[in-house]
Amino acid sequence: MTDPAQAVPEASPNQSGRLGRNARLGILVGSAVVALAIQLLLFGWSILGLLFIAAFIYCVAIYVVSRAVEGHRHAMDRLVTGIVTTAFLIAMVPLVSVTVTIVDRGLARFDAEFFTYSMQGVGAGEVGGAYHAIIGTLIVTGLASLISIPIGLFAGIYLVEYGGKSRVARWLTFFVDVMTGIPSIVAGLFAISLFTLIFGPAYQSGIVGAVALSVLMIPTVVRSSEEMLRLVPNELREASYALGVPKWLTIVKVVIPTAIAGLATGVTLAIARVMGETAPLLITMGAARGTNFNPFEGSMAALPLFAYQQYASPGLDRQASLDTAFTAALVLMIIVMILNVLARLISKFFAPKTGR
Repeated sequence: MTDPAQAVPEASPNQSGRLGRNARLGILVGSAVVALAIQLLLFGWSILGLLFIAAFIYCVAIYVVSRAVEGHRHAMDRLVTGIVTTAFLIAMVPLVSVTVTIVDRGLARFDAEFFTYSMQGVGAGEVGGAYHAIIGTLIVTGLASLISIPIGLFAGIYLVEYGGKSRVARWLTFFVDVMTGIPSIVAGLFAISLFTLIFGPAYQSGIVGAVALSVLMIPTVVRSSEEMLRLVPNELREASYALGVPKWLTIVKVVIPTAIAGLATGVTLAIARVMGETAPLLITMGAARGTNFNPFEGSMAALPLFAYQQYASPGLDRQASLDTAFTAALVLMIIVMILNVLARLISKFFAPKTGR
């Protein structure tokens, strides 16, 4: 009778061997060194070029070594991991580059004068501040949010809870998809045309810009709200209906609180998407140099417009104007970051508690 221990064949070194962490790190360092040498000898210094060459050498090297030591399956796994990691790093390069550039250049004018002075009465040799643009951005974005969030949220609720497969729901979904892809300048032209028909030509104010931004914001809110509400399990709705709770109260007390985290994130993304728009505001709000708190009368300023004006029409001190433009971009980025933090806090404190 054959011994069971002798019936199992011994694994080959290629099947039983594994690449340790030090071996993978050595391959990575070696690939970087070879890529640096190739780049300096043939192409010259470039961080993006170094990343491409090092990633290519690493993927080839890790596949060859892993196939010899671990076998084909592990080699393919490490190759795909290397490709995915390379794609992630390539996507991070412009993001990190833009962030570092804005922070580095924007800190030059990140002072009290920038936040407390406007461009009203600023002479040719002076720089001024962006107080009026910050106020205009907050007012216009706030008005656009007041218009867009209720409309978008109610439209999403209708599509999920009431519309079903009706003709109205299909048409609403179609127009939302179309509006999602329209250029921002089209929204500005729509807003200025609408108010020109009502108030006559040459009417520019903050409310016109708010309407233009709401045209861009509503589709994002509708789509994100619809997707989040569809993730709510139907069992929760059915349990509420079984207790005799009407449908509208089920939506208010069960569906929306369950999806509040996703709804807050979607609204935040929609606000961040329109806050940096320049083209629709350029033709709807004018280019005010002073502070205007009334969005229904007179032109207003906004941070994207202010940054564009400082770059396109610098004063005598061109470097100071460019630094001011980068500071406006930095402040806009900080505002968006604060909105994301608020969305996370809303998700944390208002999401339904699942634990005991």
